[in-house]
Amino acid sequence: MPPIDADADADLGPDTLDLRLSDELVELIAYDRPEAPASRDPDLLDGLAGWGPVDTTAGAFQLVPVRIERDLRLVARWMNDPAVAAFWGLAGPDSASADHLRTQLDGDGRSVPCLGVLDGVPMSYWEVYRADLDPIARYYPARPHDTGLHLLIGKVSDRGRGLGTALLRTVADLVLDHRPSCGRVVAEPDLRNTPCVAAFLGAGFRLTGEVDLPDKRVALMIRDRSLRDVL
Repeated sequence: MPPIDADADADLGPDTLDLRLSDELVELIAYDRPEAPASRDPDLLDGLAGWGPVDTTAGAFQLVPVRIERDLRLVARWMNDPAVAAFWGLAGPDSASADHLRTQLDGDGRSVPCLGVLDGVPMSYWEVYRADLDPIARYYPARPHDTGLHLLIGKVSDRGRGLGTALLRTVADLVLDHRPSCGRVVAEPDLRNTPCVAAFLGAGFRLTGEVDLPDKRVALMIRDRSLRDVL
């Protein structure tokens, strides 16, 4: 339905029905049947776009690679949440988020930005990346095919109730299930972000140390394939 501008609103008569969809309903419609575009280079992250949905205690969950024309407005809105901006540093105009996404989408496939879609509704933003090919590899003893995760939960109502912990475990399991060459899933949350660090610990990651990056001090978290059924 074409948009109705402000001037047109004034001319609506009593028999005219002005239909407007909430942002939440628009998102539900857009992702009710998410289309997974083909991976540009399935060798780097083993065809992440085709991993498909999995059942979780919270519902059916799927990683859907970002498309800027469809997803920028949503991602930028999340990045402008003060609690998110404090650690991601992408608050501001949509162009800030667009540049961040394009750096990955125009690259060689070593990092894939995704939306986490739960029961058809996008509710989180993820970056799944080859940690062994990332600058982070300079700061810890990286191993071939180490796979990293970045995460933010979009809505305030979804935070602080264990959902992030459950989905971190789910996505780490997805990585280990679909990337047989990967022996470890790694993460480097900002050490000041204690809820995030706690979520990784609850998801079976172990804290292996603290690392000084150029712009922050991080907790180096690792989930080992060999320990996935123990932790």
